[in-house]
Amino acid sequence: MAATTPGIRVRRIYETPSPDDGVRILVDRLWPRGLARTDARVDEWPKALTPSTELRRWYHGAEGTYEEFRARYEEELAEPAAAEALDRVRDLAARGTITLLTAAKDPSLSHTSVLRRLLAEPSG
Repeated sequence: MAATTPGIRVRRIYETPSPDDGVRILVDRLWPRGLARTDARVDEWPKALTPSTELRRWYHGAEGTYEEFRARYEEELAEPAAAEALDRVRDLAARGTITLLTAAKDPSLSHTSVLRRLLAEPSG
């Protein structure tokens, strides 16, 4: 199911690419299982924007809550490499539609919802 903010879409990477996706950006650290790279039609893969392996494992463990994950992930996105990648994707969004791609089963409870919100805000 696609979620939208004007110019910023979120879709599961397993969905068929659409002509109105604009720039397709994979925002997962690992390549999605069972998907050929040629079928995914990924334009960008900024790994600096993805949650760290440690954060991802913590969140998917028993003690991880979404609110704490969101706060920790926002801290990671403030690091220089991630902030630079966030600015680049924000620039792409300013020029046209972008689609953030994830393998997450529920993107609304994943890092993509955090990214979409931050990308929609003016950079500061």
